[in-house]
Amino acid sequence: MEYRQLGRAGVRVSELCLGTMTFGNEADEATSKQIVDTFIDAGGNFIDTANVYSQGVSEEITGRAIAGKRDQIVLATKARFPMGADTNAVGSSRRNLRAACEASLQRLGTDWIDLYQVHCWDKFTPLEETLSTLDDLVREGKVRYIGASNFASWHLMKALGLSTLHRWEPFVCLQPEYSLITRDAERELLPLCESEGLAVIPWSPLGGGVLTGKYTKDAEFDKGTRGGDSDNPITFTYRLDDRAWNVIAAVKDAAEKTGKSAAQIALNWVVNRRGITAPIIGARNLTQLNDNLAAIGWQLDDDTRKALTWASAFRLGYPHEFIQFAG
Repeated sequence: MEYRQLGRAGVRVSELCLGTMTFGNEADEATSKQIVDTFIDAGGNFIDTANVYSQGVSEEITGRAIAGKRDQIVLATKARFPMGADTNAVGSSRRNLRAACEASLQRLGTDWIDLYQVHCWDKFTPLEETLSTLDDLVREGKVRYIGASNFASWHLMKALGLSTLHRWEPFVCLQPEYSLITRDAERELLPLCESEGLAVIPWSPLGGGVLTGKYTKDAEFDKGTRGGDSDNPITFTYRLDDRAWNVIAAVKDAAEKTGKSAAQIALNWVVNRRGITAPIIGARNLTQLNDNLAAIGWQLDDDTRKALTWASAFRLGYPHEFIQFAG
């Protein structure tokens, strides 16, 4: 496992980040503990969770799984989405972020959170309120670094500008969706992060599982998969258009030519993209985890990489295409 700088922060993280959304849901506690131990044994030191995952259960399991190993882990969690029926237990307000942070610390069984992230933009809370609260949490020692997830580029740039203006702790990291299926972050988010020195830790680098090859175009999705789960909050509509099926075909072709799994091909492409720090991998069992871990330590050849990039190409749109045309 190689290690990369977390943006401009002074810490280094493994090139793969272990996501724990499955903990307490698709993976029971015993399996989750095995997943964490295997990831750490493979050299992984970066683990990401969120308070909303299984309504706090994921954090509790994660905390117990890293007990005794806390000092060697860069631990990330997030807050923003609803936690219970309380009308104020949601959003990035001072009230909710403070309460959420204290609750996460208790569930994780730790005195500090290495990377505390706003899980999504909150249009109802002034950004100054959010950023000043996060700055206070850093100064109090409860949080080491802060980051954002699911922000538009103007959200992120405004946050960085306000932090500079008020001398608050800045975001060091962005957690966007990014994969061969969903490359929209290349329009503005990735160039912005590169320009401002932010780490990028993509979620869903396998496109919600569609890049593993387990879905076929003319067949119904199996129950027990994300595509077959009608209650899944993340729609598959935009992931499975005609372009997406062409990408899936290209990934399968690359897997056949290289002897790698489809998931390994898709993950390797993301890991080695410019500006990417550590894709977040999630697993329901050790088989999935070990397959994902085998996505590193090697490089796609130029022809295969280019074939995947072309198959997944998308229109940048205005003004990006105009700017490129203008030179």
